[in-house]
Amino acid sequence: MNWYFEVLKKYAVFSGRAMREEYWMFILFNLIAQFIVSIIDLIAGGIGLIAIYQLATLIPTISVGVRRMHDIDRSGWWLCIPFVNLVFLCMDSQPETNQFGENPKA
Repeated sequence: MNWYFEVLKKYAVFSGRAMREEYWMFILFNLIAQFIVSIIDLIAGGIGLIAIYQLATLIPTISVGVRRMHDIDRSGWWLCIPFVNLVFLCMDSQPETNQFGENPKA
């Protein structure tokens, strides 16, 4: 759960690097939260809570994705290319310092 809140604290930080674990744990908790919010939204009669939640987490999701791309020494624009970005998101961190900063594992 800590990974989720750390990403939310860096709401619109597009610089730096994010480890693979940070990215995927955020995605996991985000999916769980979306599921819970959608159930609450259905119980409440479909008042649009899920849309509000998704809009609220859109920028943090993009920013952690960009930082994840930076971690493997790629531009954040790679997120725009379907399927290729999924391969990059699964790759391990570049072990040394790159143009986007120091290795977060260090």
